[in-house]
Amino acid sequence: MKTFVRGGLVASSAAVAVLTAVTVLPPAAQAATSLTAANFRLKASAYSPVIAALDAVLPNVSVADVVDDANRTASRCTRNASNLLAAFCWNSGDNDVTYWHPQGITTSADAYDAGTYEGRTVILVSWHYDIPDAVDNPDKGVRVSFVDWSNPSAPAYRHALLVEPYTNGGNPDFRPVPVHAGGIFWYGYYLYVADTDRGFRVFDMRHIWQVSTGDDSRVGRQPDGSYHAYDYKYVVPQAFTYTRSSAGGYPNLTYSFASLDRTSTPDSVVVGEYGYPGTGTRLVRFGIDYTNRMLRTDADGYARATEAYDVSVTSMQGATAIGGKYYLSTSDGDSNRGDLATFTPGGSVVMHTDTLPIGPEDLSYWDSRDQLWSVTEYAGHRSVFAIRASAY
Repeated sequence: MKTFVRGGLVASSAAVAVLTAVTVLPPAAQAATSLTAANFRLKASAYSPVIAALDAVLPNVSVADVVDDANRTASRCTRNASNLLAAFCWNSGDNDVTYWHPQGITTSADAYDAGTYEGRTVILVSWHYDIPDAVDNPDKGVRVSFVDWSNPSAPAYRHALLVEPYTNGGNPDFRPVPVHAGGIFWYGYYLYVADTDRGFRVFDMRHIWQVSTGDDSRVGRQPDGSYHAYDYKYVVPQAFTYTRSSAGGYPNLTYSFASLDRTSTPDSVVVGEYGYPGTGTRLVRFGIDYTNRMLRTDADGYARATEAYDVSVTSMQGATAIGGKYYLSTSDGDSNRGDLATFTPGGSVVMHTDTLPIGPEDLSYWDSRDQLWSVTEYAGHRSVFAIRASAY
């Protein structure tokens, strides 16, 4: 008899058949316990001086240029999700590839409240590279899909590589960014990428470079002075980082996923932890400043969290907040549908079981459309989809 695990409950398949569509977690895990938020901290590094040097030697293109140069086509598809509003599936190569894994999602509605960036309606999805043989197959880091969402029936897209600028032998150079990229959010001209054991890496969308193509084994500056990016035509540079720390004896936060909350005042960022079985997993909120697109800091230079909760939810893969209510995606592996959890501070965590497709990841909310977006990760079952947030 097959066994299912639901937020700490273990039940047989016969028992699961009679569960209602909405299951409340057991009493030990019901409440989202408030933590001392200010004990979770981040500190920004300096802005990379190498970006200006690379600007001088590489063609600088815009987000609109990348979107308009899309070279792949997705297709509208139907996903097994409750209250589905929209969905698309990648082309067959990206759907089936086993060494790139989609993880994070954000949209141009995160970048600007108007919903567009440089006149384009865009969805961004991060993929991390994972192949066992690191000697013959070096870690290519993270790529981001720029999806043109102006035509939802046939979205066109192109991948670009995320890179870290550095100086190499006196020359400006760049290298891949070997992180999991389990969560991303776009705010103004900055793309924030969760760095699991560090904090955030922040990329500047005002400096996208076109590089040489034709060789998928080379990256960075070559002996002949050309620049390559594993045969990707465009690269987006890391501008600075945020490094995590904690106080009060709290363990450091794991930056498994992240999202932007434009429904709070001021705008804010939600960060959370993946864990299995999930005991002690936390959600934390930081304020963000729309004037400089950076996290709000105190006089000592630290960005301190404004809210923090122990939710102890199993296999959280994404989280966001809408009007003070938290929404969490959870995964049940590569053969069972995912679940959506919700809670309001001071209340119980509620599991809406089997409401999401198999393998849901990061979350992003498109306020004006009431669309809660996510992306699924498993090869052969990959899609990007949106559900109606107000249904929960």
